[in-house]
Amino acid sequence: MALTLEAARVLHVETGEIEAPGRVTVDGDRITAVGGGPAGDGGAGEVLDLGDVTLLPGLMDMEVNLLMGGRGETALLSPVQDDPPLRMLRAVGNARRTLRAGFTTVRNLGLFCKTGGYLLDVALGKAIDAGWVDGPRVVPAGHAITPTGGHLDPTMFAAYAPGIMPLSLEEGIANGVEEVRKAVRYQVKHGAKLIKICASGGVMSHTGLPGAQHYSDEELRAIADEAHRRGLKVAAHTHGADAVRSVVEAGIDCIEHAFLIDDPTLDLMAERGTWLVPTTALTEGMDLSHAAPELKAKAAEIFPRAQTVIARAAKAGVKIAAGTDAPAIPHGRNATELVAMVERGMTPLHVLQSATVNAAELISADDRGRIAEGLLADLIAVPGDPVEDISVTTEVRFVMKGGKVFHDKRG
Repeated sequence: MALTLEAARVLHVETGEIEAPGRVTVDGDRITAVGGGPAGDGGAGEVLDLGDVTLLPGLMDMEVNLLMGGRGETALLSPVQDDPPLRMLRAVGNARRTLRAGFTTVRNLGLFCKTGGYLLDVALGKAIDAGWVDGPRVVPAGHAITPTGGHLDPTMFAAYAPGIMPLSLEEGIANGVEEVRKAVRYQVKHGAKLIKICASGGVMSHTGLPGAQHYSDEELRAIADEAHRRGLKVAAHTHGADAVRSVVEAGIDCIEHAFLIDDPTLDLMAERGTWLVPTTALTEGMDLSHAAPELKAKAAEIFPRAQTVIARAAKAGVKIAAGTDAPAIPHGRNATELVAMVERGMTPLHVLQSATVNAAELISADDRGRIAEGLLADLIAVPGDPVEDISVTTEVRFVMKGGKVFHDKRG
């Protein structure tokens, strides 16, 4: 049965046009009509008056890890104390919070924990799609692929002693061309829809420089080749300018963070069409209260530099998609990234596009990201006009995914 949503405004994010009043008709999981006169008998079915809000497409977060963070997790001990069933149960709450915050699609960028080789984010996505639990559409990466001692080798986060929590190739630890190819193939075999790799050091790992390149150029090319032949894109955690350059020249599709990038490398990204997911809100919002002193010092040095990246990337014409790196930003507070992106120099419309049409392009999904006939009925409502005040995206009043209402906080 058709359902017509009536709102004060509909935002067409691809153009910035505001349609007032706004009407969107949904049947099943698809949008069947946009605009038109007042809903009446002509196939509108049930009418839901949302009031003085703006309807826009469901938002997308291009870097989360739903299997990490959330209530009850202790950062240092969880990697060795939490078994896969506990991680999955925690992920259910994280997924629900993310959806109710208005984010209807996410990329889950790489497990780095002991799982026995199970791709937990693939399983979570299947459970959500089956309607067993509430959550966003998940584009899963399976296990993050990293060299021994790389930033996403979880033993680096807590400086574990040798022999504590060794991970297998199936769990993402891969060294050399043959192993990285095999690691990619394993993730693809078991349901990954993209590949996540660690290409440089990180701020929150205990050893090595955060910008230092981790995989060799030969290994990077092998990863890109293996993934692309199977039709998958590759996202690379990378900070340093030289490391980013190597990743881009290897043909990898998307850079995560790039906190230490320089302007010539941004120009190269723009020239090659390489995506950037800048994760800038965490540079102010990440909880470092329990971090080791050396990590706090590293963050104090790097985070201010990271806050300059977005404005420079936008000026260079780099393709930008929004992502939080949640739980670095708590699950359910994903829109704080959008606010931070505006504070760093992007326009509200450009930011909204980064979380809708741009994100849809990044994940090669032509069925979402806009409000148009035939697309998925992934819709949210916010008070006011987000093109004028991006902060209203933190106050989502209504969430629909696939034609089903998951959150309704009107009045």
